[in-house]
Amino acid sequence: PFTLAWQMRVDPVNLKMKALVESGVLGRVLMVRRRHGLPTHLWPGFAQSWHVKPELNRGMWADDAAHPADFLLWLLGEPVSVMAEIGTLVSRDVPDDHGIAVYRYASGIMAEVVCSFACVAGENTTEITCDRGVIVSNHGDVPSTNVPRPPGGIALKWYRQETGAWEISDLVAPANHSARIMGLAAPLREFLEGRRPPIATAEEGRTALKMILASHVSSKEGRRVALAEIRA
Repeated sequence: PFTLAWQMRVDPVNLKMKALVESGVLGRVLMVRRRHGLPTHLWPGFAQSWHVKPELNRGMWADDAAHPADFLLWLLGEPVSVMAEIGTLVSRDVPDDHGIAVYRYASGIMAEVVCSFACVAGENTTEITCDRGVIVSNHGDVPSTNVPRPPGGIALKWYRQETGAWEISDLVAPANHSARIMGLAAPLREFLEGRRPPIATAEEGRTALKMILASHVSSKEGRRVALAEIRA
């Protein structure tokens, strides 16, 4: 048995957003934006960790933007192309700490991954624009989960054009990001016991890798890159 432990695929808020998209209650998806971050510049010793050693990793964009890239793959399927800008803005010891990638789908959908790995706080993490509504989620990554939240902070809400009103989910964001990661334990056990399919297959992991590699090529060469060009 094999599975990739992509945490975003088992997060209750993400599962609800996927269910809303697939139900069609908000109409056709037009655009998705996923913001993702870490405050790595504040973590003692991070610049000496395996994350930034070139023989072990490709830099922070490849390291952690892979998670929101896989979120798009899980939500929308494989895109056809990407345009990206990736750079090092804080420290040469922690390369590729910022980036923006815009993926295009055969249907015309545009989906954006925005990452800062020198981000100290946040709130909004996902926006999904549909032709009859919109979905907004908050507190879905480390900077937005591990800091104090405004009173009455909402984890997930959506607006329906038919009703002219916001609907607020009763789901609550975890108290901290460690609790969110621990949410992987039950799905992983169920998989190992044969009670659920893989969280993500090796083929899906390969496609997420292609999405990241294509964004690196786009940033380096300053052009739109088709995923079909990438041999991962």
